[in-house]
Amino acid sequence: MEKYLDLETDREEKELIEQLEKGEFVKVKDFEKEKKDAVLAAGNFLEKKKNINIRITEYDYLRLKRKSAETTIPYQTLISAFIHEFAEGRIKLEI
Repeated sequence: MEKYLDLETDREEKELIEQLEKGEFVKVKDFEKEKKDAVLAAGNFLEKKKNINIRITEYDYLRLKRKSAETTIPYQTLISAFIHEFAEGRIKLEI
């Protein structure tokens, strides 16, 4: 199984790729319209951002700022990436 777009694929994506490669999908009647609608929907979904307010300790805030400076990635982007990874199940929280 090869990587697509240099991204690791998860189990569900691997199954879809295998089905696609086996020719198990049938083209819809008005493919171009369906494709246009799907691209528009994906763009709308992916571009929506929500602002949130959180309270963290000053110590954690300063450490985030330091990590941000070390990686040259804005600290808000780092926080967003952590939240995304957790939401996708790639980061587990241990309490």
